Amino acid sequence: MAFTDILDRVINGFSAFREAVSTPAKTEFREAVGVTVDNDEDQWRRLTGDVDRDLSPMTQKRMRDMALYLWESNLLANRLIELPVAYLLAEGVQLTVKDEDNQKVLDRFWKDPINEMDLKLPQKVRELALYGEQCYPTFINEMNGHIRLGYLDPALIETVVTDPDNRSQVIGIVTVKDKKGVARRYRTIINGPEEVFGARTQEIRQTFSDGEAFYFTINDLSNGRRGRSDLLAQTDWLDGYEQFLFGELDRASFMRAFLWDVTLTGATPDEVKQRSKEVHPPPPGSVRVHNDAEVWQAVTPDLKAQDSSENARLFRNHVLGGATVPEHWYGGGGDVNRATGESMGEPTFKVLSMRQRMIKYILESIGRYVLRQKAIAREEGEPDFSEEAWNVEAAFPEMTARDTTKYAAALQQVVMAASLAVDRQFITVATAVSLINAIAGRLGVEIDAEAELETAKKEAAKTAEDDVFTEPPDDSADSP
Repeated sequence: MAFTDILDRVINGFSAFREAVSTPAKTEFREAVGVTVDNDEDQWRRLTGDVDRDLSPMTQKRMRDMALYLWESNLLANRLIELPVAYLLAEGVQLTVKDEDNQKVLDRFWKDPINEMDLKLPQKVRELALYGEQCYPTFINEMNGHIRLGYLDPALIETVVTDPDNRSQVIGIVTVKDKKGVARRYRTIINGPEEVFGARTQEIRQTFSDGEAFYFTINDLSNGRRGRSDLLAQTDWLDGYEQFLFGELDRASFMRAFLWDVTLTGATPDEVKQRSKEVHPPPPGSVRVHNDAEVWQAVTPDLKAQDSSENARLFRNHVLGGATVPEHWYGGGGDVNRATGESMGEPTFKVLSMRQRMIKYILESIGRYVLRQKAIAREEGEPDFSEEAWNVEAAFPEMTARDTTKYAAALQQVVMAASLAVDRQFITVATAVSLINAIAGRLGVEIDAEAELETAKKEAAKTAEDDVFTEPPDDSADSP
C-alpha cells in the first residue's frame, strides 16, 4: 500500500473522530417502570380472562413423578392402580365387527408384532391411571392402510392445543424440543373428515404436519386440556400412611430392645466404677454367679404407647374410601361378612364400570380408525360407522362371577306372576315379556320383547300344525 494512501486514511479517521466528539450526543429519557412477580405467579389467573383449569406445568410433572414413585414403592398405592387393571383386563378384551373382511383387518391390527395389544393393553390402561393421559402416534402403511401404534411419553408433551371455537376439543399436540431444538406437532385423530371443523380450525390443524396421534385423558374437565392421575388426591395421604407404618416399625424395634440393670448393694463410687469395668453382657444360655450384694435385672422400655392398629385403619380407610375401594379388598376384614361384603363392593363396581366404558371408547375409537384407514387406502371413501358392517365393539367379559341363584329364583317368581297377570288380563303379553327380560338381563341374557313374541307365535303355530297332521298310531295289528 502506498504511503499517500495510508496518510489519507489517517486523516479521514481523525476528522471523523473530531466530528463525533464535537457533536453533542442525543440523550433519551425513559420512565422507570417495573413489575412485581410473585413466586406463585403462574398459579394465578385473571378474573376477566380465559379460565385455565389445568395444573401448572411444574405441578403436572410432579404429579407424574409422585404417582410413578408411589406405584413402585407404596403397597397401598400399587393396589389402587393394579386392582382396577386386573378387574378390567384379566379375562382379555376383543374388538369385534360383524363384517368378516373388517374383522380380519381388526385381527391383523390387534395381533401385529409391533402392536401386540394383548400384551401392551394392560400397560396402556395402567399408565392412563398413573399419568391421567395417553398419546399414541400412528404409523400408516399408505399402500394397504395398515396401522401401527406408537407411544409418546406424557412427560414429552409440551402443549395441548384446543379448538379456538370449542375449548373441549383437542386438535393438536406439541412436544418438547429435542437435542436439535426441534418440536414435533401431531394432529389429534378424529374419525371423520376435516370438514367437521371450522375454516380457522382447519388452518390451525394444517400446521400439525408431523403425523396423527390419539390423545385420551381421564379425571379432566371440559375447559381443561390435561388429564390427572388417579393418585393425585391420595398422594399426601399415601405418603403419610407409609411414614406412619415405618414409625410403628421403629417403635416395635425399640419395644424389643432391653438392657441389663446391675444393682450393687452398699458399694462405694469407686467400687461401682471398678465393677463396671469388669461386667460384660452375658451371652445367651450362659450362667452368672454372684452374691446377694449384686442384683441383675433385664429392663425393657415402657413407651406408654397405645395400640396403633385403629389409627392405621383410620388412615388406610381414608385413602381407600377416596378411591372407592372397600376395606376388605386390602386385607382389612374388620366386621365384614359375605352379605355386607357384596353390598360394599357395589359402589366400587360402579366406578370400575365407568372406567371400563372409557377403555371401551378408546378401543372402539382405535378400531374405527383402523377400518377407516383401510377404506381410504382402498379409495372407498369415508365409512358410515352407523352401519352394522362398520360398527366396532369392544367386548369385555364379566368383571366378577355373579351369584345367579337369587336371580334364578326371582326369574321363576316373575314368570309365574306375569303368566297369572296375563291370564287375568291385567297386563299384555308384551309387558310380561319385558318383565321377564328385566330379570333375564341380570343373568346375562337380553330379550327383545317384540321379536321374542313373534318367534314364539311362529313356533306355537308350527307345533300346533304338526300335531294336527300327525296320524295316530295304528293299534289294530295288536288286537286279537
